Amino acid sequence: MIARAIERAVDVLKGTGVRMTPQRYAILAYLLETKRHPTADEIYKALESRFPSMSVATVYNNLKLFKEAGLVRELTFGDHSSRFDADTHEHYHITCTSCGRIEDFEYPTLNEVEEQAARSTGFIPSSHRMEIYGICPDCQKKASHHH
Repeated sequence: MIARAIERAVDVLKGTGVRMTPQRYAILAYLLETKRHPTADEIYKALESRFPSMSVATVYNNLKLFKEAGLVRELTFGDHSSRFDADTHEHYHITCTSCGRIEDFEYPTLNEVEEQAARSTGFIPSSHRMEIYGICPDCQKKASHHH
């Protein structure tokens, strides 16, 4: 599954004239394997031992590249640093307000909402974002132990 996704990504990048370097490959593979929506720093820390010459700037530049190629989405939540998600099919996120964990969930896409927005405003919508906030099961457990 992940191998297929990486092959697809390699093809997409080739189409945009971007060479697939071992570092790029590793960053992309890491993003596809993890479900945790890492920050650039987390990606850097996970890979630095394998690529001593890689800098945080390298990671940022490659993420920007992947984003422009449509392979990765950047998730910005409030003032936290951006997190990156290699799962670009329409899905939504729920964020724990206590520990910051982000999980994906599936829901029929809100395209009707975009259509309604278009009808009432005359805008042509290009994207939408839905964010849900709450307390994750782990933090709920911790909270109940404190009572």
